[in-house]
Amino acid sequence: MGTVANYASLSCRMQLKLPAFRIVCSSEVVVSRGQVLELVDKELAKGDDKAALSLVKQWQGKPGGLRCFGAARQVPQRLYTLDELKLNGIQTSSLLSPVDATLGSIERNLQLAAALGGLAVWNVLRLSPQQILYFSLGLLFLWTLDSVSFNGGVGSLVLDTIGHTFSQKYHNRVIQHEAGHFLIAYLVGILPKGYTLSSLEALKKEGSLNVQAGTAFVDFEFLEEVNTGKVSATTLNRFACIALAGVATEYLLYGFAEGGLADIEKLDMLLKSLGFTQKKADSQVRWSVLNTVLLLRRHKLARAKLAEAMSMGKSVGSCLGIIEDTIDVSEI
Repeated sequence: MGTVANYASLSCRMQLKLPAFRIVCSSEVVVSRGQVLELVDKELAKGDDKAALSLVKQWQGKPGGLRCFGAARQVPQRLYTLDELKLNGIQTSSLLSPVDATLGSIERNLQLAAALGGLAVWNVLRLSPQQILYFSLGLLFLWTLDSVSFNGGVGSLVLDTIGHTFSQKYHNRVIQHEAGHFLIAYLVGILPKGYTLSSLEALKKEGSLNVQAGTAFVDFEFLEEVNTGKVSATTLNRFACIALAGVATEYLLYGFAEGGLADIEKLDMLLKSLGFTQKKADSQVRWSVLNTVLLLRRHKLARAKLAEAMSMGKSVGSCLGIIEDTIDVSEI
């Protein structure tokens, strides 16, 4: 932060020097976009979300700086009908009702394999009915313990790990889903602060079984508004679009969404807590769906490159740099 304060005190003029995108000050101090994003990574690593957001806002919209942060062109906000969404190629039933068929299939296969394995063990070991009863009670106890103590975290961890290991389709879908959240958040002006692409990765980073894979954001401003019971229209629009970005990405790539049910449920709970009527909630969701889908269509190349970077475990700053390098200023 000390270095940034020194930069702020200088009399600077902004120059765009292709292709390095450097910010040049009259005192000969040169700061590149990459250096700014490295500082953002350092502040996020320290857990100083406010400092990281302050850095991003300092260079927001400046030539050679962070042009894309909060710069997305959005559709006018009004009541959109389902027919209007259909005219834009959006079938809300395929987008807003996700069913995870891939994990569901894996779970059924595991249950079948467990049943067949149990029969095989019984035949080989010649277990008595009493021993089978004790074994069944033990499994029931473990399942109950996981449900009560870890909210099903152990089961979700096992299922998710198997899904990533044996289903490339599932693995790719999760990456694209989180890339959608990440990209839309940055474009509407919310800074991502980290991401995980599997339950196992989330466990390693957070040390908790109750944390699932996902993208985290610098959201203290949003939480401050929620705690007051009054959320501005701008803030609500941003977070509604972010919440729906994952399912919207899956819809655009695969024709339907499988993951993201929890995202939709959280948005629904937020709207209810704000006292929205069903009509008002429907209006908010429809606008958010249309706005998010159009943004993702416009910036599909940036989303694809971002997903590739996330699959390689790139830092938040590196991912932001990819977005900035990929999106032309005229396309924002």
